[in-house]
Amino acid sequence: MREAGGRGPEAPGPRPVASGPVKTRDLAYVALFAAIVAVLGLVPPIPVAGFPVPITAQTLGVMLAGSVLGAKRGGLALLVFLAVVAVGAPVLSGGRGGLSVFVGPTAGFLYSWPVAAFVVGLLTQLFWRRFNLAWSLIANLVGGVVVIYAIAIPLTTVFADVPLVTAFRASMTFVPGDVLKGVLASVVAVAVAKAYPVIELPARRRPATG
Repeated sequence: MREAGGRGPEAPGPRPVASGPVKTRDLAYVALFAAIVAVLGLVPPIPVAGFPVPITAQTLGVMLAGSVLGAKRGGLALLVFLAVVAVGAPVLSGGRGGLSVFVGPTAGFLYSWPVAAFVVGLLTQLFWRRFNLAWSLIANLVGGVVVIYAIAIPLTTVFADVPLVTAFRASMTFVPGDVLKGVLASVVAVAVAKAYPVIELPARRRPATG
C-alpha cells in the first residue's frame, strides 16, 4: 500500500507470499523439478572403484530445485521424486527404482536429497535480497554438498556395510563434480532470479509511525 504524502511508486522487490492452500502454480513447479531430477537420471552413472555408490548427475537437480524454487517447494519436489522412485519408476541413474533402493548402498544419498534441497532453498531465501552468483554458490555448496555428505556418508556405512573412513574417502571422489554442479546450478539460479523470479518472500514490515 502506498503511504500518504505523494510518494512515487516503490522499487520492485520480492513478491509477497500468498496465504492459503498451495497454489496450482506451486504444484506445477514441484512437478517440473521432480521431472528434471528424473531426466538427469538418464545420464549414465560413473562407477567409483571399490565403492558401491556411483557418480550421477541427479544432485544437480537437487541444487536446482532448492535454488530456483526455495526451501518448501524445493524439498517437496525431491519428496515427490522419491515417491515416484518408491512406486517402482526407473528414474534413478542407471534405471533403478522400487523400494529396494531405500535399503541399498545409495539409500543414504537418496534420504539426503529432500533435506539438501530444503537447505539450499532456505539459504537462497536468506540471501534473496542481495542474491548474486557468490551467494548462490554458497547456498548450493553448503546445502548441495556439505549437507548431502553429512547425511549420506554415515548412512552409507549402514546400508553398504563399509567402514566410515572408507565411505568418507570414497565420497571425496565426488567433490570436484559436485562443485562443478554447484557452479552450474548457481549460474542457472541467478539467471532465473533475474528473468523470472520464482521465490517469494514476505514483504518487509514498515516501522510504526506515531
